[in-house]
Amino acid sequence: MSPKPLAVVVRLVLPVAAAVALWNLAVPSPVVRGLDAPLDTFSAARADATLARLLGHPELPHPVSTPENAAVRDRVLAEFAALGVTARVERGRGCRGSTRYDVFSCATVENIVAPIVEGDGPAVALLAHYDSVPAGPGAGDDLSGVAAVLETLRVLKARGLATRHPVFALITDGEEAGLLGAQAYLSNPEARPRIGAVVNVEARGTSGLSSLFQTSGGDGPLISLYARRAPLPMTSSLSNLVYKKLPNDTDLTLFIDAGLTSFNLAFLENGAHYHTPLDRRANVSAATLQHQGDNLLAITEGLLEADFAALEGDDSISWSVLGVFVPRLPQAWAPPLGALALLMILVSAVVSRGVPSTLGRRLLAGGAPLFVVGGGALLGWALHALAAKVSGNADPSYATPAVLRGALALGVGAVTVLASRAAGPRLMALSAWSWLAGLAALTAVLAPGASPMFLFPALVAAPLVLGQSRRAEAWRGLAGTLALAVASFAALLHWLPLARLLEPVQGLSLHPAFTVPVGFAAVSALPLLAALEWSRRAWLLTASLLAALALGAAFTAGLVPAYSPDAPQRLNLTWVDDHVAGRGRWVIDTPGALPTTFKQVAPFSETRERAWPVAFSEAFIAEAGPTRSPPPTASFTTTVEGQGRAVRLVFDDVLEADRRFVVIPRGAGLTRLEVDGFGYTPKASSGANAGTLYACCTRDCGGTAVTLHFDSMRPVDVWVAQQRYQLPHDAAPLIAARPPNATPSQTGDTTVGFSKVRLP
Repeated sequence: MSPKPLAVVVRLVLPVAAAVALWNLAVPSPVVRGLDAPLDTFSAARADATLARLLGHPELPHPVSTPENAAVRDRVLAEFAALGVTARVERGRGCRGSTRYDVFSCATVENIVAPIVEGDGPAVALLAHYDSVPAGPGAGDDLSGVAAVLETLRVLKARGLATRHPVFALITDGEEAGLLGAQAYLSNPEARPRIGAVVNVEARGTSGLSSLFQTSGGDGPLISLYARRAPLPMTSSLSNLVYKKLPNDTDLTLFIDAGLTSFNLAFLENGAHYHTPLDRRANVSAATLQHQGDNLLAITEGLLEADFAALEGDDSISWSVLGVFVPRLPQAWAPPLGALALLMILVSAVVSRGVPSTLGRRLLAGGAPLFVVGGGALLGWALHALAAKVSGNADPSYATPAVLRGALALGVGAVTVLASRAAGPRLMALSAWSWLAGLAALTAVLAPGASPMFLFPALVAAPLVLGQSRRAEAWRGLAGTLALAVASFAALLHWLPLARLLEPVQGLSLHPAFTVPVGFAAVSALPLLAALEWSRRAWLLTASLLAALALGAAFTAGLVPAYSPDAPQRLNLTWVDDHVAGRGRWVIDTPGALPTTFKQVAPFSETRERAWPVAFSEAFIAEAGPTRSPPPTASFTTTVEGQGRAVRLVFDDVLEADRRFVVIPRGAGLTRLEVDGFGYTPKASSGANAGTLYACCTRDCGGTAVTLHFDSMRPVDVWVAQQRYQLPHDAAPLIAARPPNATPSQTGDTTVGFSKVRLP
């Protein structure tokens, strides 16, 4: 029999220590190379120097069609010229629709195409975009990507550019306006045949790992190419699966839709900087830039040597283990392997030796894993709600997540301790791994991309559990305890890094993305806790203590400021000229509470309401007298089409605007919308509130025509609107009232005017 102190260490201390270690080891550190690095290696310092030149001084936002955008474009061209590459600007029109939001957007864009290696046949395209959102200078998103492409091309030239394929860089414009530069490029019928493979570099923050988070279909050979060559490979089939469910896109979406072999790289920590004035060079991590560049260079080199036909294969399932290696299997193997793991656990249940158990104990053991995951998630909801109530903000941990993260972890720990007494270690091991192996078999069929999280640990645990099942002292002896500890560690190795990697996506406002992975990790430790044989008093005391600490930490998280200068509240100021009601309004759009400083300047509402038809969210409003500018207008002509009609609407060319809009109300009978040869068919089931939105996203929209096709001749009132990326001169008091821990984001501070036009 094993010494009791050693068993306690293995069963209790080891899982906790492993959890802490894995949390801290989830982010590997690349070797950051300086300016003196060999010329044939990627240097973050050289890329950073390029980034500084691209941004210029001061670092300014440069959305599509602005003078600042043109300045950045010229600096990109100068960087290519310095590398001895003659780049060209391709000016064109890009239009793209989104049925999710019932929006159709167009823009005049200026893409940069830089041939690096001439040749026949499909080429390797290195893709990034140079425009930014109106609110931020876009150092991370995505001039860091442009800098990485330039440094990669410099390295390839230093290595002699030995390649079997042509290579070119495509630096798109108008990505932030709706992927319009990429759309314009692919609208050219000659563009698609030029490309054999494309690698995109993106960002959703200013630091963190560079991850291969998306590929084109049939990704087995693509993941293998990346895993073999990248020095710190970070990827998973789960990220590809999750990204498809999110309402996000990058330029690469269009290339994947076009059937091209594709890789998408991005980093996403420090998301509080994303699309804000904090997205500047000083905040871009050198380690992140190095990792992004190492990944880009590794994939590019692999493609330069590859037979493109050999890159067509079957889908795979994969999971990167701490940036060291990438276990991967053909997706078709997942169902039989999941079934095999489950079968081995079930056989273990039949042949295992142990104290006979009652039906009640078996039911309690069977429900324990569900109680841990579900109970942990429910308790996490309550803890987050407590912190939000104390804070007064819906996302109380936005700036300082550590305290609330600790509360959530303690909450899962309390639930796990409660569940651990449901049965002895034999039943608990069989129950925990039956659930995990069963979910491996289920996800292998229904959601193969998620199956590695269950399958890979189950494939480690199943033979260990089966091997121990017939041994005396199988569940309490040292050998059995070590077997269960190894099985638990395999699960911790998957689920804890997942919790860490998911947190930057939405922060702890999406707390189930933390509590559920941690809950599954805890399920694997249930057998170890069940083997402790602690008294009822010790069990209740431990669970109560953990729950009390969780509540205390949640309460403390509510007392900590929700925002800080480095992780500020997103808050946009807008002046709205409402020419329908004949009044002007100040509008504050923010997901958080309204700072009290604004109420000292204007009588803002206590509740939120929709300020104008194109607004996607409700905001705080202060009435501010009459309108200040002439109403936006449009002329129109009508043509009969059967039982319906076509209305050609032309924007006026009198008022300056950065964007112009037309909103056709839901139920107006719109069947199709056409602009410059591009068309869009509205989707009645979209999530749009006001109706179908057409957005012209560049400054040359005056005089632009849009043709609206209706199914009847009945009159329709449409909204015509315009937007400028600036505020009126008397906005100074409101700008001054914005606290240091708040910042503009996305479109930033703007002026909006809208009116109605009746189409009789």
